[in-house]
Order: sequence, then structure tokens, then C-alpha cells
Amino acid sequence: MSTLTFKNKLVNLLCCKFCDNVLCARGMKAVLLADTDVELYSTDIPPTRAVDFVGNCYLTESCKCKIKDIACLKCGNAVGYHVVVPCKPCLLSCNNGHFWMFHSQVIYAVNRLDSSGKHIIKLSM
Repeated sequence: MSTLTFKNKLVNLLCCKFCDNVLCARGMKAVLLADTDVELYSTDIPPTRAVDFVGNCYLTESCKCKIKDIACLKCGNAVGYHVVVPCKPCLLSCNNGHFWMFHSQVIYAVNRLDSSGKHIIKLSM
């Protein structure tokens, strides 16, 4: 995926389905690099005021990325994971630098609008 393709992605607010807490204000729809059938949402900005790490780091089954799960600070439910140390193949593949991933089953996305409230914001990279 080229940078131009990333620029066409819509910017979303990502919210926890369990408690409606806003987890991220700069999310975008994504697919798992290791399995493109898996849809996720991602961000490049650490959502430090909305989530925290839970559990221990572990390696994925499909590659050697080191990841750690994240949970919503408001309700405590697991909402995704952070790629703590990406593996070399994932770094060399077409990626957008988004290493905070949110599971689409436990969050919902709302398109972000500009300050006029009329136009949907697109990702600028």
C-alpha cells in the first residue's frame, strides 16, 4: 500500500463498545499484515490516557513481532494490543507506522469531522 493510499484513509474516533470511552482520536481502518482477512483499527499515536497495558508481552503465531495487550482504562476490557517490537519482515513490508491495534469486535469507529462539522477528515502522512 503506497503512502498515497494511506492518505485516502478516513480518520476515526475509536470508542470502546463496552463503555463508550473514546480510546483514540486518530484511528484508521486496517488489516493485519500477517493475515489480511483480519480487520482491525490502528493508530500511530499512543493512546496513553485511554488504555493501559495488561498481561505480559508475547510473540505472535504468524511472525516474530513482540506484542502486549491493552485494555480500556474506564471499564478494564481488553480492546487491542501494541506492537512493542515489530519483527524485521513486518517492518520491511508496507506498513504505516501504526503499532497500536484495536480489535474491531470490541470498538466502534466514528468518522471525524473538521472544525466546520461538514467534512470528514482524511489521514495526512
